[in-house]
Amino acid sequence: MEKFTRKLPIGVQSFEKLRSEGFIYIDKTKYIYELAHTSSQYFLSRPRRFGKSLFLSTLRAYWEGKKELFEGLDIVELEKNNPDAWQPYPVFYFDFNRDSFQRTHALEDVIEAHLEDWEKIYGCEKEDASLAIRFQKLLVRAVEKTGRKAVVLVDEYDKPLLETLETEELQIQNKEVFKGFFSALKSYDAYLRFVFITGVTKFSKVSIFSDLNQLNDISFNQEFSSLCGITEEELMGSLKAEICELAKEHDLSFEECLERLRKMYDGYHFHHKGEGVYNPFSLLKAMFDRSFGAYWFATGTPTFLVKRLREIEFDVNQFTNHSLYASESELSDYRADNPDPVPLLYQTGYLTIVGYNTRLELCMLGFPNKEVQYGLLESMMPAYAPVSAKRKGKDIVSLDRCVEQGNTGGIQDILIALFASIPYTSAADPFEHYFETVIYLVFTLLGKYTKCEVHSAKGRADCIVETKDFVYIFEFKLDKSADEALSQIEEKGYAKPYAADLRKVYKVGVNFDSKERNITEWKVKV
Repeated sequence: MEKFTRKLPIGVQSFEKLRSEGFIYIDKTKYIYELAHTSSQYFLSRPRRFGKSLFLSTLRAYWEGKKELFEGLDIVELEKNNPDAWQPYPVFYFDFNRDSFQRTHALEDVIEAHLEDWEKIYGCEKEDASLAIRFQKLLVRAVEKTGRKAVVLVDEYDKPLLETLETEELQIQNKEVFKGFFSALKSYDAYLRFVFITGVTKFSKVSIFSDLNQLNDISFNQEFSSLCGITEEELMGSLKAEICELAKEHDLSFEECLERLRKMYDGYHFHHKGEGVYNPFSLLKAMFDRSFGAYWFATGTPTFLVKRLREIEFDVNQFTNHSLYASESELSDYRADNPDPVPLLYQTGYLTIVGYNTRLELCMLGFPNKEVQYGLLESMMPAYAPVSAKRKGKDIVSLDRCVEQGNTGGIQDILIALFASIPYTSAADPFEHYFETVIYLVFTLLGKYTKCEVHSAKGRADCIVETKDFVYIFEFKLDKSADEALSQIEEKGYAKPYAADLRKVYKVGVNFDSKERNITEWKVKV
């Protein structure tokens, strides 16, 4: 593999480093101009690894007046007739992204470290006062010393809350810290020129929002829907050479390569009329590695979300059958005590807006792309069928091997093993939910390797799997019979589209017994 001639900014969160060390930069500075000249206090929610930290770093450089870093970018032209442009302002940049908050007082320690640094810069004596009061005095002192109002930038404010979702005591403590500290911003508004706060989620009932009711939440604003992420226009304008190299590596045409990138990493929409964007981290990693890997998902596993989905017996078919709807207000506010996981699934990037019901004013939700779809479902499989994670011939790859070989007996053995591993908790733990979920997960994940369509309804699942040499028509029944399943295949004419097909067609009737909690009948007809 030849060395890259251009530097891809993978994981680079410093705008100054990116510009001074010659990394590729996709110009987002027009948004900074709009933000700085239209209002003064903002909040933006976007999933992790979506460029929030880099954008905040770019804002920092702008407000610190580092014009030399912006040469050749949109904002220099936009500001050319503004006599007040590029004047340095006192900037208070809170970075909650770099620390862990799994211990008591971790949040206070992070804020304390920030305040100590700024107190040295602005000549404030450290005193025995609350963090909020010390910050208020810093704001006053900074304005007095510089003659300009302060800029406050907060990166990943919600990390201390997301990390403690399952530790109630720490969660309550961190909310109280925020309540006391950020209330300083509300009462000292006269000292503020600009405020920008980012996070993955917008926690409802956290005082950073109830106290700062002047915050302009632009998370669902169409104008700023492409502020984070990479649009196709930006991709073609800045990374066309890298697409060509990726296509060459995989013996694809340019259009074929672009289509694979779309399916894997595109598809995020943060407004129902907004332009779709690619996940920037995954897209850049794919180009650097010259591979179509699942990069974003590898940076974190949704253990908490998977646990919640299982606990509430969430109907996973909704992920792909376009039956998930929510209003923008439901998606924008997250409450830890809300049993509905959909807002958090949206805010964390596992779901996105795929349609809109104008009459009801509801967003239709679904997976943004294949990377997220297969990543989330692969994480769910061990929770529903533990044996699937052991890689001992009972996983999806082994199932795919049997499907490719026409080994219906092997397919049967793997499904029996998967269902045998389903954890049993109580009589109130209905097998039907697990039956439907595991069938959906198994055959949807099988579609990662094979053309596979799953059509499901309560109590049964129909599935057609196609390979180069074989076609499988499955009919699943619950507490009935394999013969009845086969009869339905015949009566409904599921095999008719393949009458002239040269491939071998297997009709497979399967019955699951809810008492036995497994497959009890399996019949194959050619």
